[in-house]
Amino acid sequence: DRHTSNSHDVVMDDNHWLSEWQRGVLDLCVLHILADGPTYGYSIAARLTDAGFADVKGGTLYPLLKRLEGAGLVDVEWRPGEAGPGRKFYLINTAGRQRLMALTASWQRYSTTVTRLLDEGSLS
Repeated sequence: DRHTSNSHDVVMDDNHWLSEWQRGVLDLCVLHILADGPTYGYSIAARLTDAGFADVKGGTLYPLLKRLEGAGLVDVEWRPGEAGPGRKFYLINTAGRQRLMALTASWQRYSTTVTRLLDEGSLS
């Protein structure tokens, strides 16, 4: 299924839209993963993939984690490696949990709105 944008004459396929949607909810999903306990970047990426997200690259994930840290939503802790270099673990803090609750409520309202709209009419 393809859509051509009249303004830019660009063909946008499903992968384009899925990528845009994923980018929009990635902060929420990463905070949700961190709410389960301290973890490191590779593990976060694996959980996202297991959940059905497209492959989340380090160039997307690590800047996001840095933004969450800079916003005071996560704390960082270096832990020694068992058989190699140490790992940087990310821990959600109180402010991060509050942000997670707010984002979750916003997402639920938004997704309900979109679902309601899509359920209104038929696809003819």
